[in-house]
Amino acid sequence: MANTSGAQPGVRHDQRRPLQRQTVQRRTVILLGSAQLLSGIGTGATVSIGSLLAVDLSGSSAWAGSVSTVMTLAAALSALPLASLADRRGRLAGLVTGLAAALAGVGCIVVSIVSGSFLLLLLGTAGVGLGTASNLQARFAAVDLADDEHRGRSLSAVVWAITIGAVAGPNLIQPGAVVGQAVGLPPIAGPFIISAAGLVLACALLLAGLRPDPLLFARELAAAGRQPADNQPASQHHTGQHQPGQQPASRQPSGRQPAVARRRGALARGWRAARGSPSAILALAAVVGAHAVMVGVMSVTPLHLQELVAGPGAAAHAGHTASGDVLVIIGFTISLHIAGMFALSPVMGWLTDKAGRKQTVVIGFALLVAAVAVAAAGQRSTTAVAVGLVLLGLGWSAATVAGSTLLAESVRQEERVMVQGVSDMFMGAAGAVGGASSGIILSWAGYSGLNVAGGVVAGVVLAAAVMALLPGRAGDRVTPTAGGRSAAD
Repeated sequence: MANTSGAQPGVRHDQRRPLQRQTVQRRTVILLGSAQLLSGIGTGATVSIGSLLAVDLSGSSAWAGSVSTVMTLAAALSALPLASLADRRGRLAGLVTGLAAALAGVGCIVVSIVSGSFLLLLLGTAGVGLGTASNLQARFAAVDLADDEHRGRSLSAVVWAITIGAVAGPNLIQPGAVVGQAVGLPPIAGPFIISAAGLVLACALLLAGLRPDPLLFARELAAAGRQPADNQPASQHHTGQHQPGQQPASRQPSGRQPAVARRRGALARGWRAARGSPSAILALAAVVGAHAVMVGVMSVTPLHLQELVAGPGAAAHAGHTASGDVLVIIGFTISLHIAGMFALSPVMGWLTDKAGRKQTVVIGFALLVAAVAVAAAGQRSTTAVAVGLVLLGLGWSAATVAGSTLLAESVRQEERVMVQGVSDMFMGAAGAVGGASSGIILSWAGYSGLNVAGGVVAGVVLAAAVMALLPGRAGDRVTPTAGGRSAAD
């Protein structure tokens, strides 16, 4: 149809786009944060009482760690498939799929409690692990439309929302028991009813409110020449708005491949994109290294505190002989650690935007080195161990927020989602390895030896981050080049 308005075609539409982007970004961060809160409550019960169920249904305390292990592995293995789905269909598809799997997993856990099936418990736990992977990817969805100067704060706002769920989860046992009895289920199944309600609300909120999809909208704006999400040339992106059955131009080569081939090539594609950017490699090292150190030290600290307070050998009978004082000390210490991880994430986001991405990574790993030093030197003091764990949480928070922000802006937009999936997969794998190896190191070298091992890992990444800041090295800010890479790389 001919233009009869007298105005140039598309002018008014383009002029409205910056305002549209800002409005959509604000709404996206609010929606993601709200969904994180609800879904965090949904997965918190599995974390808090999963070990109790594992022992009860398996009949052996040897399986106490099976729930956390299955959750971690499921989250790691599902990171790339969920990222591939988001890359093809948008953030909404990836997030809702993960949360729907978690909802199905919670249902399996309830059935396992009623039927007494340990295998069904593990299957349900794997579903909850997919929800964990979805929650991790939500932090990246918060920066799809963010300006350079606000990326860290947008990402950290979504991370911070996890705090409420993480704190609320362990406190659902008592009210959940009331709910369970009210609906005719065993009391221990009650918390999972609350979890299911939280997951349903999170899915409904995203389905109703996450429109337009932030990833597809960012690609649409970039293709229109506005370059809103990463200041990259429009020629590097596609619109995300295409006719049914027609692949966007920049996606046609992979779009013609079978789905199985695309999935198999996801890891290679993401790693290839990250490998070509020194900043992306540093970001991956920061996120993965911080998680490995944090999980490795944190996972066995309760056993160390058990022996420290109750005496040698107490950990072997922790489930039967732990006194109230010991449990209070352990619970208080872990609560402080979780607060360090999440409560100050908005501060870490502000620091990331103001001081710089790589500078904040340096701060984070300096805190991690300080944490393991304090914990190792003061291993015979519960106060020193608690201080060490608080520093551990703060260091993890700074490194994760800054590293994730740096990763989001260190690769081209069409590569970004897959690189983020690789990051989450490596992060989950590092957590699984850290948790599995920590017990071995603890039995061989003691708690101080475990912290020294963590300090070696943190020190290597700290040195790499410091080297990246030296004169003549890549700068912190991303300046686009004709090829879509940052000038820093």
